[in-house]
Amino acid sequence: MANGIVHFGIAPINWNNDDMPELGANYTIEMILSEMSQAGYVGTEIGNKYPKDAIELKNILESNGLDLASSWHSTFFVSNDLDSEMQKLEKKISMLRIVGANVVNIAECTSSIHSSIHTPLSQKPILSDKDWSHLMVSLQKAGEVCHSNDIQMAYHHHMGTCVQTIEEIKTLLDDTDPVLVNLCADTGHLKFAGIDPAEFFKEYMDRIKHVHFKDIRVDVFNDLILEKDSFLRSVLKGVFTVPGDGCLDFVTISEILKGSNYEGWIIVEAEQDPRKADPLDHAIRSHDYLKNIWVE
Repeated sequence: MANGIVHFGIAPINWNNDDMPELGANYTIEMILSEMSQAGYVGTEIGNKYPKDAIELKNILESNGLDLASSWHSTFFVSNDLDSEMQKLEKKISMLRIVGANVVNIAECTSSIHSSIHTPLSQKPILSDKDWSHLMVSLQKAGEVCHSNDIQMAYHHHMGTCVQTIEEIKTLLDDTDPVLVNLCADTGHLKFAGIDPAEFFKEYMDRIKHVHFKDIRVDVFNDLILEKDSFLRSVLKGVFTVPGDGCLDFVTISEILKGSNYEGWIIVEAEQDPRKADPLDHAIRSHDYLKNIWVE
């Protein structure tokens, strides 16, 4: 399932949603990890049901034949003091190093609306020039801490946050050092933000250090109204699905990754209601779909 340098994992959010924990609340950590392995994946990211203790997490992943690829990490650099935020980041880095991951997916969540079900996406935060400069300086310092601990910072652009649009992503890349700050490129969030994922990967491949593969159901996507629909409402309507079940061109995206000699993880991720989209079935189908693309 890998070409020797690329490994495929799957996110627990396919089973149990972090922002809406009632989605998939019936799934235990044992069930989630077992089904990941059953579907053929070799890695995962951290979900809300995972053990908080690093050794316990490492053991339960190993018992299911899984590695930890990375972890989401919310930052509040704009609204909180730097020392406090850095302490939380250092704690996360320490845990990742113990478990064996070398990537952290940072996302600035000051004033984010991605977890507010009643707030339409049209009300996403837009930072002032002053706050943007403060965020960039903070990300640089966070990148220095990550770099000194052999952890790659992969910034996760995300709908409903201050780094969502192509202009915001480009400016972040322009305003940061590529040695310290790079991207977790998420195909679903790119498309949702009006960005062509294949063109984005082609242009910014040198800054992409972690990859999330999620697909978009175009019929649902085309019916969304940003002045009315929140991010979570969009999820509940079924805008996201696994690769091969939507409209995105993963063949072209994969060819760009192969041609760039990308090394690292590709994580299948699809926030869905597991009562409507069986996680194991979708995990198996996406694994088979990607296997056909990647195994030559």
